[in-house]
Amino acid sequence: MKLPNYVAGQWIDGSGPGTPVVDPVTGDELARISSEGLDLNTALDFARSQGGPALRQLTYAQRADLLAKIGDALTANRDEFFRLSLLNLGATQADASFDVDGALYTMKYYAKTGRALAEGKMLKEGSVAPLSKTGVFGGQHFLVPSKGVAVFINAFNFPAWGFCEKAAPALLSGVPILVKPASPTAWLAHRMVEDVVKAGILPPGAISLVCGSARELLDHVREEDIVSFTGSADTAARIRTHANVVRRSVRVNIEADSINSAILGPDCAPGTELFDLLVKEVLKEMTLKAGQKCTTIRRVFVPRQTLKAFGEAVSSRLSAIKVGNPRNSEVQVGPVVNKAQQSACLEGLKKLRSECSVVFGGNDHFQPVDADALKSAFVQPTLLSSNNGLTSKYVHDVEVFGPVVTLVAYDRAKDLIPMIRRGSGSLVASIFSNDPGFLQEAVLGIGDLHGRIVAVDSSVGSQHTGHGNVVPSCLHGGPGRAGGGEELAGLRALLLYHRRFVVQGPVNCIKELSGLCADTNLLYS
Repeated sequence: MKLPNYVAGQWIDGSGPGTPVVDPVTGDELARISSEGLDLNTALDFARSQGGPALRQLTYAQRADLLAKIGDALTANRDEFFRLSLLNLGATQADASFDVDGALYTMKYYAKTGRALAEGKMLKEGSVAPLSKTGVFGGQHFLVPSKGVAVFINAFNFPAWGFCEKAAPALLSGVPILVKPASPTAWLAHRMVEDVVKAGILPPGAISLVCGSARELLDHVREEDIVSFTGSADTAARIRTHANVVRRSVRVNIEADSINSAILGPDCAPGTELFDLLVKEVLKEMTLKAGQKCTTIRRVFVPRQTLKAFGEAVSSRLSAIKVGNPRNSEVQVGPVVNKAQQSACLEGLKKLRSECSVVFGGNDHFQPVDADALKSAFVQPTLLSSNNGLTSKYVHDVEVFGPVVTLVAYDRAKDLIPMIRRGSGSLVASIFSNDPGFLQEAVLGIGDLHGRIVAVDSSVGSQHTGHGNVVPSCLHGGPGRAGGGEELAGLRALLLYHRRFVVQGPVNCIKELSGLCADTNLLYS
C-alpha cells in the first residue's frame, strides 16, 4: 500500500518504490510513501492563489468555526487513530492518548478561543500614536495575515499533536498549510489529513500533504511563507541556512533538541511529599512514549546527600514496569520509533555511561515482553548517575531520545545553576521545592534559557499539569539549543502567521481601518 500525497486539491501517488513505514514492534512493513514526481512549486502556488484568498475572505470567528468542524471530524475517528498509533508507533494506550487526545484538545481549544476575535479580518495593536500637534495625523500598528503558505516539517514522535498544534493557529489566522510529516510515522498524520479532506471542511488549497522526502520544497518558499520545523538541531541548521530561505528572509520557527531538567530543592528530604512527587514525575517522563518527547526530563538535579535515596526510589518503581509489545495489556512501555532510532539511543547511552554509573537498566541482553529483540526497536529504561556534573562532558550535551535519565548531584545553588545552563537552552525545567528563596534564585538564574518553568510546592501537590505536558494556553518553545522558536501560548500563536506594519495617516482614515480589526490585546488576555 502506497499512501498518496494531497497537493493542488488532488490525491497524487509519488513515483518510484517509495520509503517503507514499519511496525517498530514486529518490523513488518505497513505502507510506503513517496514524494517523487510531485510538482512542489505548483503545490505551493495553488495554496497561495486558491487556499489563502478563500480563507482570508472569512473572519476569525468563521475560521474558528472551521476548526470546530475539524475537531468534530477528527474526534469521530479517534479509535482509528489509536489503532494506527499502535501499529505505526508501537504506542501504548497512554502514549496514544497523549498524542491523539492532545491533538483533538488543541484543535478544539483554538476553535473556542478564536471566536473571541469575532468578525475582524486583521488585528489592531495598541492605540493611535499622535504624530501631529493638532492630532489629525497619527500612526497605528496593525497585523495582517500573511499571504503565503505555512510549511510544517514535523517530527516523528507526535504525528497527531504536531499536526494539530501547528495547523490550528495557522488556519485560524487565514494561512493555508502544507504538512510534511516525518516519514517513520507518516501513516497517522496522513489519515488525519485524509479525514479533514474527506469531510470537505476547508476550501481547496487550504491544506496540502506531502509524504516522503521534502526534496526541493525549500527552493520554492517565498518571503510571505512561514516554515515551522520540529526535529534535530542539525536539520534545523540546514533549514535556516538554506540559500533560498536566507535570500528571501523566509520566517523560520524551530523546535529542536532539548536537554530538559528537573530540580529537587535542598528542603525536599526522602519521604517528603515533593520528593515522592518528583520520583513519580521522573518515572512518568521515562516511560510515557518511551521517553520520546521533546519535553522529557533528561537531567534530574538532586542534593548530593539525597542522590542515593532518590535513585533507589526511582529504580524500585522501574523494576515493576513491563517493557514490550503494547498489544500485551500488562505492558506499560513500548518501543522507540524504529531500528535507526534505537541505534541512536544506544550510541548516546554508550557516551553517557562512559562518565556515569548505572543505577538501573543498561542491560545489553534486555528482552522485551512478547517481542523479538532482533526485529523490534526497544530500549530498556535506564537511570544513570553523575557525581561530577560540573566537569561532565556528555551529560549536558548528549540527548538520548528515549527512556534514559541522568541523576546529577549538586551541593549548592551556586553550582546548580551553571550546570543547568550547560544545556544551552531548553524547552522546560521543573523545580520541586517549598523554599521561595530557592525558587526565585533558580528562576532568575535559568529563566532566560528556558521556554517554560514548572514550579511545584506543597500547595500545588499533584495538581500541576506535568513537566512534559504542553498545553495550548501556554508558550511552547525555547531558546538556544531548543531552537529559539515559540508556539502556542493561546492566541499569541497567531503572531507567527501575521505581519506587523504601521499606518501613518489621517486619524479618521485609521479609525476606518480599525473597524476591520480585532484588538490584539485579546492575544495577551
